[in-house]
Amino acid sequence: MRLAILGAGPGGYVAAIKAAQLGAEVIVIEDDEVGGTCLNWGCIPTKTLIASSEVFLKAKELEQFGIDLKGEITPILAKIMARKNRVVSTQVKGIRGLLKSWGIALKEGHGVLTSAREINVNLKDGRREQIEADRIIIATGSRPARISAFPFDGEKIISSNEAVNLAEIPKSLLIIGAGAIGCEFACIYRELGAEVTMVETLPRAVATEDDEISDLLEKELKKKKIKLFTDSRVDRVDVRNDDVHAFLPDGQELVTEKVLVSIGRTMNSDKIGAEAIGIKRGKRGEILVNDRMETSIPGVYAVGDVIGGMMLAHVASKEGLVAVGNIMGTGEIMDYSVVPAAIFTSPEIASVGLREHQAVEKGIKIRIGRFPFRALGKAHAIGEISGLIKLIANASTDKIVGAHIIGPHASDLIHEYAVSMKNGLTVRDVSGTIHAHPTLSEGLMEAAEDVHGEAIHVPKK
Repeated sequence: MRLAILGAGPGGYVAAIKAAQLGAEVIVIEDDEVGGTCLNWGCIPTKTLIASSEVFLKAKELEQFGIDLKGEITPILAKIMARKNRVVSTQVKGIRGLLKSWGIALKEGHGVLTSAREINVNLKDGRREQIEADRIIIATGSRPARISAFPFDGEKIISSNEAVNLAEIPKSLLIIGAGAIGCEFACIYRELGAEVTMVETLPRAVATEDDEISDLLEKELKKKKIKLFTDSRVDRVDVRNDDVHAFLPDGQELVTEKVLVSIGRTMNSDKIGAEAIGIKRGKRGEILVNDRMETSIPGVYAVGDVIGGMMLAHVASKEGLVAVGNIMGTGEIMDYSVVPAAIFTSPEIASVGLREHQAVEKGIKIRIGRFPFRALGKAHAIGEISGLIKLIANASTDKIVGAHIIGPHASDLIHEYAVSMKNGLTVRDVSGTIHAHPTLSEGLMEAAEDVHGEAIHVPKK
């Protein structure tokens, strides 16, 4: 079996390695850098910047921990960015090393489908190569969405790609869009000293999250003195001298040093020959696939952001594994019922399964358990007491249908609930499991206990 993969992001390179493990001859075509958006401009760079901003925040609070550090503590963005670049470079080298170790051929250039079995590659060195394969996986990812009202110039009006490579901390930053990406950057640059304003067309920040979680995040943003305009929009922006002027529908004019446009992503399904060979796409340009990740053209598969579903790196990787399983004959089906997700704001947000309103809309009779981080001894010990654990259970079966966390290490904690859901465990299975003390994980146990009104560290209602 000869497999060609367009794109070496978390969908493409994971699929490549799995296919090689199963005995396939694999060729990967990448026109930028292995690791894709996630490694080079998204997940890893932003989390590295977040780590620096959090360390800086902790450093300003050293006195609360009984540590007297003389002198002013100042973030040096050049050094922060240099560290970020080292982290990214290390990960890139790691992926390249993995591909090489499994005998996977990496072709660096732009690939265009010329048939269901052929890809024409314009290599970076100027040569052209025709790749023939028995099967093809498209894993070309996505890019920041552009609209004419906010023309990117890379300096004053920027996308998330430029936001991870700034040379200086802006004095002021306007973020258009208060979704996951926008809120992460808001926390990063606010912690580093920028005045941050956000404008969101929807009624609340991170509107895809559970209502209670969104409400709590907005309170935390307010504590950080991040200005948030919801149910609003930016009609247009003008660059004048060293400032950007943004105009809202109510006549307000916001003046800021830079504008970060974070209004979603566009699928990289164009310029790869998809239409020319008859691959069907949706209204947003997403490549349409079935539950085996196969496109409308037999033998051609697609995974990751380019299919426009749950645009998460770990979902792309799983889709890649499913595609390879079907290519190699194991007959796998993609299951999206239990997918943990995290937003690395300060504090973090994590979720899995249904939001409360979704469970109600489905007609599920539910019970809800809640537990605040401020009731945990470990949260006080580490100085991070803001946040909430919310567990939603089916009242009839006692099985978990959704879980939502805002607070310290939420992105790590959520997986206990995800594993419980995947394996059909009940709330009482979780609450009846001994959890070590003092840990943040105790909160997961207590939220489960609270579903039945049995939490020890919750006052009587």
